Amino acid sequence: MSFLKAIDIVKDYAGHRALDKVTVDVPENSIYGLLGPNGAGKTTLIRIINQITAPDEGKILFRNRRMKPEDIFNIGYLPEERGLYKKMKVGEQALYLSQLKGLSKQEAIKQLKEWFEKFEIGEWWNKKVEELSKGMQQKVQFIVTIIHKPKLLIFDEPFTGFDPINTRLLKEEILNLKKEGATIIFSTHDMPSVEELCDHITLINRSRTLLQGPIDEIRQKYAGHEYEIRFTGNVNLLTATLSTAYKILDHHRENGHSLIRLSLQKDISPNDVLASFLKSGQIVSFRELVPSMNDVFIQAVEEENRDNNPENNQPMN
Repeated sequence: MSFLKAIDIVKDYAGHRALDKVTVDVPENSIYGLLGPNGAGKTTLIRIINQITAPDEGKILFRNRRMKPEDIFNIGYLPEERGLYKKMKVGEQALYLSQLKGLSKQEAIKQLKEWFEKFEIGEWWNKKVEELSKGMQQKVQFIVTIIHKPKLLIFDEPFTGFDPINTRLLKEEILNLKKEGATIIFSTHDMPSVEELCDHITLINRSRTLLQGPIDEIRQKYAGHEYEIRFTGNVNLLTATLSTAYKILDHHRENGHSLIRLSLQKDISPNDVLASFLKSGQIVSFRELVPSMNDVFIQAVEEENRDNNPENNQPMN
């Protein structure tokens, strides 16, 4: 079921079109990746969803109705730009921000203390923000983003400034928030994190929607009918008997086995591959090579940029 939908969003700034009829449909209780190169329009879309600015055209639906100003209290937003007051004490600032989001002072203190202990920053409660590392400041902002348990969470590059251990901690908390019923929009350039966390994605490039859908379907769409086979047997006999429907792309020895990467014509099934290999030896492992999201991102953006480059559309002399 759709939880948040942006429909044909257009936004112009001083002659520059930041968003050109962008549509995004975020399912309820999902982690939705909002991807794109720098300057693609992701942050502009996030600002419109947060009602920081308004679209020139299009509309935002929240739970199948037009978004209202008061819906902002159901959103938690962690921006890429950090905004803590450096001279304030950490606990004092976290308490102030929590109360702005509707918590009573007593409830805010209780929840903040629990989160501070969980994130191992309890001893910094009475320190000034400027005394915290970038990663610790990021933990504080994450806490005040989620403290009021909003139904929609928007994280813009949430892992900036974190070491691998704290990145893992934050990822676990994001997954826990989903389990507790939150819907999450996640904007990042970290493609491995996209594969690890996201259910669906939208890829924006040149201010337009380029790709969107379930992440597994998108990766499969870009798969090149390539397979990797770990094999013991007579490779020369195998290559001599393979039909032209198979093309060996790479072959080398690894841990006593032949590791073979090959491509197939679209009408050849994996079962045909296995049958051919079994005639010449033993199959140790067999897997389809599906591109990573990093590969998909690069290929999709490069293809569109190439298609939209006027120099590539010039007639040949």
